[in-house]
Amino acid sequence: MKATPKTFAEKVRDIVRKIPKGKVMTYAGVARKAGNAKAARAVGTIMAGNFDPKIPCHRVIRSDGTLGNYNRGGTAKKREILKKEGAIK
Repeated sequence: MKATPKTFAEKVRDIVRKIPKGKVMTYAGVARKAGNAKAARAVGTIMAGNFDPKIPCHRVIRSDGTLGNYNRGGTAKKREILKKEGAIK
């Protein structure tokens, strides 16, 4: 039986799930790694709809180094979590 190929969203979630504590990756970097370098906005949309605590969407930031939004408490909460993890100062 042939395996069903993963959707772009499934690939994105798999990549983000593997971002280690204390590290971040850009939306563009996730898109590139998932196979579509031009889909950074799509990655943002996927992360905005993520409420699975096993997928650390707070570790995905903008290419310019700003944090971007966070669907579980906004930018301030995202900053707080990333500071606790040692990803930012």
